[in-house]
Amino acid sequence: MLLVHPVHEIIRQIPVIVGSLVLGSATGNPLFAVLVFALTIAVGLARWFTTTYRIGPSDVQLRTGLLQRKVLSLPRNRIRSVSTDARLLHRVLGLTVLRVSTGQEATGDAAFALDAVQTEQVGRLRALLLADSLAPEEPTAPGRVLARWTPSWLRYSPLSFTGLAMIAAAAGLVYQVGAGQAVQDSQLAQSGVDAAERFGVAVTVAVLAAAVLLASVVLSVLQSLLSYANLELRRDFDVLHLKHGLVRVRERTFDMRRLRGGTLREPLLVRLFGGARLDAIMTGVGGVGEASLLLPPCPAATAQAVLTDLIGQRDAVSGPVRGHGPVATRRRWTRAMIVPVVLGVVLVVAPVPAWLWVPWAVLTGCCALLAADRARSLGHRVGDGWLVARTGSLQRRRDCIAGSGIIGWTVRQTWMQRRAGVATLVAATAAGVKHYQVIDVPVAVAWRIAAETSPWLADTRWAGSELR
Repeated sequence: MLLVHPVHEIIRQIPVIVGSLVLGSATGNPLFAVLVFALTIAVGLARWFTTTYRIGPSDVQLRTGLLQRKVLSLPRNRIRSVSTDARLLHRVLGLTVLRVSTGQEATGDAAFALDAVQTEQVGRLRALLLADSLAPEEPTAPGRVLARWTPSWLRYSPLSFTGLAMIAAAAGLVYQVGAGQAVQDSQLAQSGVDAAERFGVAVTVAVLAAAVLLASVVLSVLQSLLSYANLELRRDFDVLHLKHGLVRVRERTFDMRRLRGGTLREPLLVRLFGGARLDAIMTGVGGVGEASLLLPPCPAATAQAVLTDLIGQRDAVSGPVRGHGPVATRRRWTRAMIVPVVLGVVLVVAPVPAWLWVPWAVLTGCCALLAADRARSLGHRVGDGWLVARTGSLQRRRDCIAGSGIIGWTVRQTWMQRRAGVATLVAATAAGVKHYQVIDVPVAVAWRIAAETSPWLADTRWAGSELR
């Protein structure tokens, strides 16, 4: 770690180091950049000398800090998951970063991370920290692999726009460190101006857009390959173990007894190519981002099969859902078509070129398709103690939540919903994103859905009067 910490500190402080180099060159004082570089290395070295951890019978403690000492303590009975992360340098040196989560969102100094422990100690530490999960009294199912990554999954990578985000971030970093003017004055920029004058602006923009799109596809595929290659999702008794990564290997361990369902995420482009992503709805695990991910974009049949295996409810995962009626459909169309209608009125009233009607027609067609898809996607399902809520088009999702994990209900109405006679039913749970919505369901049906999912609600006098 005397090598790893300084290297990572240098990478983390790249903008500061680059800024010091620019400042040193501008002032004619290169020693300023050397001083910043040496200070960065010293901070990295100090991390090793000032960081210790202790696992006690009831808690686990992490002590950090040089000028300001900090002790982070977690009760062992509150630990919900353990994950590991090994970058390339860690792997070369036989080290692993071990992170402990209690289910509360923690970032930065509030996160409990042992950076780093020897790889051969990880299994023992994981078993110690998750003793109840890894040593059940009676195994409920034999250990088996639920899913493995295949190269065919890479076809979904360019559909996530990750590459465009990386290009935009790189451009922002260039301007942030003050190199924007140098790029504008470079030979490459001048060549672009000459090409625009020679071939025309339209052709130059088209070529540039194609180059950016190609670079985006390459970056997206590369990022997916590095992040999810060698992925294996394995269930060992009541423990779910996820491992993935080509250069940077990550592992997560979850307690199956805290699983409350799953979410199938189907962005529009991924869905058109038959793909889906699977997230866990689990107590103590965040419901968004990498924390809850079980499967990255993969064939929808694979994601559905894994979720069916985990919750044992095929109908909840792939069965048909019940629509919310004509009022909900009308609201989907109203929201989608209001912008084209307003723009159409403006085009009729204002003196505008005739060619503007072409993009208006394209926009109107896209909005109509979006409205139809949103109306078709909206629905719910109740049965066998499970609530299923499906919504969205550009980011369609299907939430499958166990009724036993729902701890509260809310029926919420906006002013427009009250006029339309519909409501949003919100199921509160301690798992995942903490609340799941059934949108624009008829008011007369809202409490009936809640009572069918949670029998304890039907027994209350207030809910019973509402149902009648």
